[in-house]
Amino acid sequence: MPAQANTVKGNASKEQLIQKLENKTAVIGVVGLGYVGLPLAVEKAKAGYSVIGFDVQPNRVHMVNNSINYIGDVIDEELSHMIDAGRLQATTDYSKIKEVDAVAICVPTPLDIYKQPDTSYVESSAMEISRYLHKDMLVVLESTTYPGTTEEVVKPMLEMSGLRCGEDFFIAYSPERVDPGNKHFNTKNTPKVVGGMTKACTEVAAVMYRSVLDGEVHEVSSPAIAEMEKILENTYRHLNIALANEMAILCNKMDIDVWEVIQAASTKPYGFSAFYPGPGLGGHCIPIDPFYLTWKAREFNYHTRLIETAGEINNSMPDFVVNRCSQVLNNEGRSLRNARILVLGVAYKKDISDYRESPTLPILQSFEENGANWRVHDPFVSEFPLSKKTVRTVPLTKQEVEAADLVLVTTDHTNVDYSLIAEHAKVIFDTRNCFGQLETKGEYSKL
Repeated sequence: MPAQANTVKGNASKEQLIQKLENKTAVIGVVGLGYVGLPLAVEKAKAGYSVIGFDVQPNRVHMVNNSINYIGDVIDEELSHMIDAGRLQATTDYSKIKEVDAVAICVPTPLDIYKQPDTSYVESSAMEISRYLHKDMLVVLESTTYPGTTEEVVKPMLEMSGLRCGEDFFIAYSPERVDPGNKHFNTKNTPKVVGGMTKACTEVAAVMYRSVLDGEVHEVSSPAIAEMEKILENTYRHLNIALANEMAILCNKMDIDVWEVIQAASTKPYGFSAFYPGPGLGGHCIPIDPFYLTWKAREFNYHTRLIETAGEINNSMPDFVVNRCSQVLNNEGRSLRNARILVLGVAYKKDISDYRESPTLPILQSFEENGANWRVHDPFVSEFPLSKKTVRTVPLTKQEVEAADLVLVTTDHTNVDYSLIAEHAKVIFDTRNCFGQLETKGEYSKL
């Protein structure tokens, strides 16, 4: 049950909280210490705030408190310095929420098996916060979700405390824009969008982010606007990647190099943005986020046909890759069954260790079902789960390459010796155009 001590009402003091945020005497909480939450917690600590990170996983809490970094976008030395300076601590004890002045919810919002949003992590976080919510407190949801979540799910749960949004505390939505592995844009310098339940909610949240980030903070009129814009961002990429993938399939049938086509189209200085084909979509955003909107649209008796068609195209790419592997092997007088295949990359994108929703996983599963003997090299991933077993990746050696009947490139990591592969591989199938960048690339097949 929510704590009773927090039911004393009155007008929320916007000026008092803003003053605490501006002079850095406010204590900031971050719920969820994953790919979004930990970088945000570190940035807030670096900005001069005292930060408490909350997570239900004791192992994560232990690692943070012992300056052990597990997120690629966090700099080891910065995490260590914030811990040593006492500006950042982690805990599984949600009662410490009563010590914070503002808290950001950065927990996963996956899809269930029916491609419907699973808001259970958001709901459990909101419920824990409601137990210790106090007057003049700011709560910001950052988890990507469908339009209406902040108002329809989070606000009622927080108001179970007996306090009222706009009267006693502040609620806003500000979507995370983390792009793991991006060398140019990170949590610190990426522009932020903020939409509060009231104008005062928006203002308070914007003050907090402006005090932490270098990127612009763009204020919108409601949480629903901010929620929808994040879905639009990732749906835009989802659709354009589907177009690139469909072009790759058609170009393959027409014996046209899709990579050269895209390069040529990219010379136009307006009206065209380059998107590239690949073995399928991965990560926790682009393959998932558009389906939040598809689900929500049913409430309004609308069928998002374009989004669903794009999903079908992108989801079909792993099967297309497996079929192409079979064709490439057939051209060499080999079958997929019993072929030895060296797969380069299990991470869903280059230069990171994240393999969530990676298209490599269904490709490997299909190889297994078709009797192929496969091995994986990934310089960022030492092991990963597949079919209820743990798969260990292998080093990239001349012997490993020579032993393979086919080398399949599924992730374009930059620290892979592609020249070694080009020199010693029997057959190469490149889904990322890595070998197109080599001067002496030899013969190879590509998507």
